[in-house]
Amino acid sequence: VQLQAYGGGLVQAGGSLRLSCAAFGRIFGRNTLGWYRQVPGKERELVAAMVSDGTTNYADSVKGRFTVSRDNAKSTVYLQMNSLKPEDTAVYYCYANIPVLFRNYAIDYWGQGTQVTVSS
Repeated sequence: VQLQAYGGGLVQAGGSLRLSCAAFGRIFGRNTLGWYRQVPGKERELVAAMVSDGTTNYADSVKGRFTVSRDNAKSTVYLQMNSLKPEDTAVYYCYANIPVLFRNYAIDYWGQGTQVTVSS
């Protein structure tokens, strides 16, 4: 599975951005698509993710501002980011956790990072 992320860029505080990530390859079973972010010197952190059954998980810092969604027919996950803050500045990584066929485990996949910069 390969992940290709789109979007990102520079925006003023209070603005909005939308990230998209298309997954190329076989995706099936109970899988998760989502987004992590990382700033220099810090660990990569979960931003938001959505399981194939619709369950979502958000970092506390983005609840109420960011919305994760997915189009299963297109194997694409989106991250709508509203009311952006300077502290949201980071490299955002698309993420997928996909079960291996006939195996009792799943594999993590990562897309290339996309820079999001929020100016104050």
